[in-house]
Amino acid sequence: MKRTPFIIRFLGATPKQGWLAIAVAAAITLVLLPALHLLVPAGSPFHVSTYAITLVGKIMCYAIVAVAMDLIWGYTGILSLGHGVFFALGGYAFGMYLMRQIGRDGSYQSDLPDFMVFLDWKALPWYWTGSDSILWSILLVLVVPALVALVFGFFAFRSRIKGVYFSIITQALTFAAMLFFFRNETGFGGNNGFTDFKRILGYSITSPEMRVGLFALTAAMLLATLVLGRYLVSSKFGRVLAAIRDAESRVMFIGYNPLHYKLFIWTLSALLCGIAGALYVPQVGIINPGEMSPANSIEIAIWVAVGGRATLIGPVLGAFIVNLAKSFFTVAFPEYWLFFLGALFVGVTLWLPDGVVGLWRKVREKRNVIAKVAP
Repeated sequence: MKRTPFIIRFLGATPKQGWLAIAVAAAITLVLLPALHLLVPAGSPFHVSTYAITLVGKIMCYAIVAVAMDLIWGYTGILSLGHGVFFALGGYAFGMYLMRQIGRDGSYQSDLPDFMVFLDWKALPWYWTGSDSILWSILLVLVVPALVALVFGFFAFRSRIKGVYFSIITQALTFAAMLFFFRNETGFGGNNGFTDFKRILGYSITSPEMRVGLFALTAAMLLATLVLGRYLVSSKFGRVLAAIRDAESRVMFIGYNPLHYKLFIWTLSALLCGIAGALYVPQVGIINPGEMSPANSIEIAIWVAVGGRATLIGPVLGAFIVNLAKSFFTVAFPEYWLFFLGALFVGVTLWLPDGVVGLWRKVREKRNVIAKVAP
């Protein structure tokens, strides 16, 4: 029997409705919003502000992380409470390049980053070698989070650590990484991290064109992540992941080795988080060890839970719902934000176990039943 070419299988994994939704999202994020920001005068009611472009770009980075979390939690049953570390590693990897691009425009007018001059460093540490090259930095963005995840995952999965125990050790991983990056002698800016970025490839990082370019690149990456995720979960590989989630012992009994499947999807998830972190840093303008805090990793899981596990689009909705609410509450009621977040998570757990997408499906099914029964 003739085998269907890969590209046909890859594109065919997303249904026509999905491609239509992707086309609409691409038109909005790659054409409409950039045009409204660049071409429409600031005084016009149709103008999209710099704040809006930055906020939506930041949330789209979070959405990529949420989809990455959904691949391992929603479809494989592995709850990670340490995904913030992979996000931050990607951010730091690209942040090194951004710091080198400051050059002598820093406060101390030195070839070294300002924090190194302040700490009386005489030369760049060896692991900063090549950080002035964007290609090398992109390679680090891809390799470092994936390598850390590969090594960690290999030993964890080989030891058959799962469930709450795996969640605890991932939380310990991100906490240990945060403490490591807080230290000044590690060469990553200590408590303050990296900031005061000036340019990318010689172009001002604050120019409207660069902001729109980063925004569009983030949107394209999010859409590509959704298409890739759809292909994976609808393939034979995805069916094995679902089997591992539902009955791992049976998967082993029929001859599959869960280690390879779990390790691959775990490493891919970390890789996607690293890319999201690299896109996040130039748009927000800072990266520090706070991005590795255990609370941030827990928040990632909340995005997925709110949107709906094992749905792909659910985590994207969850990331937007929670972070837009966060933007509102931290300004209007800053002292109550954490209470709201906790109440949201408890409420979703008790009354919306399938998240927003699950609720919508139930409403649609109920309407269909009523439509069939009605004369």
